[in-house]
Formats: sequence, structure tokens, C-alpha cells
Amino acid sequence: MGARKKLRADAMKAERATSAFAKLNNCPTSPRKMRLVVDLVRGVDVDKALSILKYTNKEAAIRVEKLLLSAIANWQTKNEGQRLEDSQVYIKEIKVDGGRMLKRLRPAPQGRGYRIRKRSNHVTMVLDSRAAVN
Repeated sequence: MGARKKLRADAMKAERATSAFAKLNNCPTSPRKMRLVVDLVRGVDVDKALSILKYTNKEAAIRVEKLLLSAIANWQTKNEGQRLEDSQVYIKEIKVDGGRMLKRLRPAPQGRGYRIRKRSNHVTMVLDSRAAVN
């Protein structure tokens, strides 16, 4: 491994030591619908994000709320002895990628078949502490 590559790897390792992440794979919602909910909570403090997701009237909000609770538990495991409120934990990064696509055929007029694509997505959430940044 070259010197620059090793320095970059060490920097990424140090950054991962303070942040916590959680992933939701193959969620059976289209990525477009999930991004509407994810955009509401990007960069927001954790407690505020939980309240936003609780009162958002979308089916995807339930799944993102569950993912956020998992990420909070992962953060608490990494940072034992620190309180969540004192550390000012926020959603540093959250992204939605397209997942597996189920392909189905729907009967159409005159013996044809229209293709139906049932989309799914992958959501990745990274939490970090503002107290550690400052």
C-alpha cells in the first residue's frame, strides 16, 4: 500500500471511529418515494428528526424512523458513557440507492404484456456528534 493510500485509509478509519451508521437493504418502496422522506431529516438533530418522522404521513417514514432508532443504538454502543443529548448527535449523511427490481408482466390489450417494475431501495444513514466536531 502506498503512503498516500495508507494516510487516507487511516483518516477514514479515525472518522468511522466516532460516527455510527445503519443500513436498510431491499426495502420494498420505490427510491423516489423514500427520498421524499429522507430529504426531510438530512442534517437534522436526532431528536428533531424522530419527531419529524413520527408525524410524517408517509409509509416510508415508519421505515426510516426504525432505521434511525437502530443507528442511535449503534451510536450508543460505540460511545458508552456519553449522553445523546449532550453530544448533539445529528444525521451526518443519509442516502437512498436503488435496490433489486422485481419484474412482472401485466396483461394488456390484443395479447400484449406490459412490464411492471417493482422497485426497492437501500438506505444508508450515518450519525455523528457535533460536540466532537467543535
